[in-house]
Amino acid sequence: MPDAYPRTASVTPRLRSVVSTGSTNADAVAAARVDPVGWPHLSVLLTTDQRSGRGRLDRTWSAPAGSALAVSVLVRVPQVPPASRGWVPLVAGAAMTRAVAAQLHGQGHSVGLKWPNDVLVDGGKICGILAEVVPGEPDAIVIGSGINTRMRASDLPVPTATSFAALGSAADEDRLVADYLIALDEQLAALARGAAGASGVRGEVEALCTTLGTEVRVLLPDGSVLEGHTQRLDDEGRLVVVSGATETAVSAGDVVHVRPPLR
Repeated sequence: MPDAYPRTASVTPRLRSVVSTGSTNADAVAAARVDPVGWPHLSVLLTTDQRSGRGRLDRTWSAPAGSALAVSVLVRVPQVPPASRGWVPLVAGAAMTRAVAAQLHGQGHSVGLKWPNDVLVDGGKICGILAEVVPGEPDAIVIGSGINTRMRASDLPVPTATSFAALGSAADEDRLVADYLIALDEQLAALARGAAGASGVRGEVEALCTTLGTEVRVLLPDGSVLEGHTQRLDDEGRLVVVSGATETAVSAGDVVHVRPPLR
C-alpha cells in the first residue's frame, strides 16, 4: 500500500506496507538477511496492525488493530564508527520527537525525549523505539517505532501512556513517517562525519532530552536501583547520573523521572 504513503515513498528507496504482521522489526531483520541488496539504507516496513511487537528490555508491545503505527527502518551505517553507534537509538528518538512535535505544533502540548528513546507528550509516552543489529551484518541496524495514533484513552495500556487520539489530535501518518525519516537520515549522516559532540548530534539530542536535569530512579539490568541527578550524556550516549560524589554512566536501564527538570 505505498500509495497510502506518498510522502514516505518519496523519501525511502523501499517502502513495504502490510495489513498486519507479528513484528515489523522481525520481518525487516529477516528481509535484510535474505535480500541485503533489495533492502538498502532507509528501507521501511510498516503496518497499523502489529500482533507481537517487542520493546526494550524484552517487553512485549501490542495494540488494537488500527490504533497504532508500527514502523521499522533499516539503516546501514558503515561510515559511523563502532564507538559512536550507541548514539543511533538516541538519534532515532530525537528524530521521532521532532516529527511528533511537528504534528502537534501550535496545540499547546509539550513534546520531549525521555532517555534513551521514548517520545513523551505532556509527560505521557506516545512512542517507543527498539534498535537491533541485523545478525551477521554489523553495519545494518533495524530501528522499530511504535506510535500510538488512533488509540482511545480507554485502550492505553498504562496510565503513563498517551496517543494522538487521546490528545484530541489526528495524526497525518504519512507526513509523520516522512518527517521522521528525513531527520533520522540527516542525523546519521552527521554522526558519520564526526564524533557526537563535534558533529552536533549530542547537542541535538540533549536539547530534546527531558531526562537531563532531573532526579531519577534507574532500574538497572542486574536488578539494582540507582538514584541520583542526571547531569549529561557522555561521549557514547550514556546517561550520566550523579549520586553524592559518584558519577555513573548508564548504558541501559528503566528510568523513572522522580522530579521535574531544574533547568
